[in-house]
Amino acid sequence: MNLDKRKVRVELMQVLYQYDLYQSEKITFIPTFEIEESQSVFNDIVEKIDAIDQVIEDNLYNYSLYRLSYLDRAIIRLATYELMHTDLAKEIIINEAIELTKIYTNLDDEKQRKFNNKVIDQITKAIRG
Repeated sequence: MNLDKRKVRVELMQVLYQYDLYQSEKITFIPTFEIEESQSVFNDIVEKIDAIDQVIEDNLYNYSLYRLSYLDRAIIRLATYELMHTDLAKEIIINEAIELTKIYTNLDDEKQRKFNNKVIDQITKAIRG
């Protein structure tokens, strides 16, 4: 995987996490970016966040979007955005989301990786068949 794209994804995940935290406290969020590409993608995600969240909600069974941890929600939102609005191969999108999960949210039991993988797989089938 292109390391630069991974850096963009990590920065986007972090900024989406912060955005969500600020929103939950009803505080104005002014993001800062180290990578220029991240800013335009973040702005596009925020512009489309209602549609992204609806797709996620539609593919969560016996669960809700706001029951997910902030970090897992950021990872799944990013993957959903990429599935909906890029022509990147679905296998790459899923792989990258699972790698982020392994690095940042997975506890030693692999449950979170399996959960996120299942959710993103469902979303992939819903969006791209």
